[in-house]
Amino acid sequence: MVGVIEILITLITLVFSFALTGIITALWIKVAKRKGLVGYDMNKTTKQPELYARIESVLWDKDKSLLLNDKPKVAEAGGIAFIIALTLTLFLYVFIKTFIIKSTTHYIEILTLIVTVLLAGLLGFIDDILGWKKGIAGWQKLLLTLPIAIPLAVINAGHSTMVLPFIGSVDFGLLYPLLLVPLAIIGCTNGYNLLAGYNGLEAGLGIIIFSAFTGLFLITQQPYLALISGIIVFALLGFLLFNFYPAKVFPGDSLTYALGSLIAIFAVLGNAEKFGIILFIPFIIEGILKARSKFKAENFAKQGPYGLMPPYKQTYSLTHAALKLLNKLKKKTTELDVVFSLYAFQLVFVILGFLSLLVR
Repeated sequence: MVGVIEILITLITLVFSFALTGIITALWIKVAKRKGLVGYDMNKTTKQPELYARIESVLWDKDKSLLLNDKPKVAEAGGIAFIIALTLTLFLYVFIKTFIIKSTTHYIEILTLIVTVLLAGLLGFIDDILGWKKGIAGWQKLLLTLPIAIPLAVINAGHSTMVLPFIGSVDFGLLYPLLLVPLAIIGCTNGYNLLAGYNGLEAGLGIIIFSAFTGLFLITQQPYLALISGIIVFALLGFLLFNFYPAKVFPGDSLTYALGSLIAIFAVLGNAEKFGIILFIPFIIEGILKARSKFKAENFAKQGPYGLMPPYKQTYSLTHAALKLLNKLKKKTTELDVVFSLYAFQLVFVILGFLSLLVR
């Protein structure tokens, strides 16, 4: 009987997460457009691509603002819908645990997760609305994400003992909650934000990563984390209905900040630091590539007569690397080609993450 109840609770929360995210995202698109909160879809053009490619090649390095009139407008900051839906679903889960299952286990961890996501989402939403990414320096932006780590630090989440390669087991003591946890939150929150700019990319990568976490927590018998991770996957699926090509809404920093913080949270709460680091390697690579341009390079592509092309001669992003590879393999590269290739790249590290479980 208990097993049946648990299955029903799982189905209810997953369906609720998916449906609520879809509903709130659809409502947000209308509100954002009505309030003028829209952005340009830089990988598309309202003109014939062949004609536009000639125009863009002239203006690209001179004045990109002149190109915007020929770009479709899309609702921005859609990540706020994901955050609201996820928070409400998690409160529903807590309600069911309290009044139906009669359990109070892991309340502190769940509420800490909610507070952390809300802080990350709020900072990202402010960035989306006010455009802080253009108004403050990179180091200032890093400091602004520091408060996001406070909830995990104050409850002393996770285990301070970690197994390091070639060294073995090391107990970091207070350095774990006071230094390593904040570094993980700051790094993941800002790092996830770097690999973005293509329809369905951020949400799709999130679905892959949190599906992997769901599998991990089932293997390691941490059912509450597995369910929460599954709730995130279904919320992202509800958002992806509107964010997949051709996108009706952009995720914005409100989604990328939230997803980045969640990766760090699961790594800490699930004692899965090694697994989380492996999953995050594409974003680490992205950070290294971006550093070559002093974090000034854009991810979006340049229109070519036969599809999308890299915007720079140098490679400053995994999106640029994907474009260069695809241009060699295909006659015409599309936005979906880039997105699917990065999905595949992320899946490689999911496989490596599970293989790492076999190594002790």
